[in-house]
Amino acid sequence: MGIGAMIVFIAMVLVAGIAASVLVQTANKLEIQAMTTGDQTINEVSTGVSVVDITGHKTGTVIDYAYITVQPRAGTSDIDLAKAYIEISNTVKKCVLSYSSAAFRAKTLINGNMFTGTFYSGLSSTQFGVIVLEDADSSLSSGSPVINTGDKVALTINPSAANSFGGFATRTEIVGMVQPEEGAAGAFAFTTPASYAMSTVFDLY
Repeated sequence: MGIGAMIVFIAMVLVAGIAASVLVQTANKLEIQAMTTGDQTINEVSTGVSVVDITGHKTGTVIDYAYITVQPRAGTSDIDLAKAYIEISNTVKKCVLSYSSAAFRAKTLINGNMFTGTFYSGLSSTQFGVIVLEDADSSLSSGSPVINTGDKVALTINPSAANSFGGFATRTEIVGMVQPEEGAAGAFAFTTPASYAMSTVFDLY
């Protein structure tokens, strides 16, 4: 009886030990997963870009060039614009644009004219460029266009490029968004002016 009881007792201890080990491992996995999910949720909620304004340039009867001024939202982590994309639609056609490092322009190149033709002419219907407006910590470069707190950039687009919209005509509804790799998109919507007769540069949004 004594030996039998001891064997049963040892077996119960072993089973309890194994069960406890499984519970501890499961708890550790759940803790790690919860921390990872929490970090991802915080980034999704707090990270994002804001569209400050959109300005267009008219040639002939259409807006052929435009830039979208964006900045990080408050509390945003670093945003790599090379991993971002722009969706833009005139309700008939939608284009998705990705970053072109060849269309990166430093602030010193602006020289008083945001619509210098060479800033836009090389952009295809699937590309956008970057013009640096504010970058105190020098986080922006052609190979790594990263924006963070305090930075502001203009994203250049060429609506008149081949396979694009043929330019933005008058009275055209435009909707779109700037979507970073992680976080909230900067959405925008506007209607182009009823007439382009009075000016060359238009504040669209």
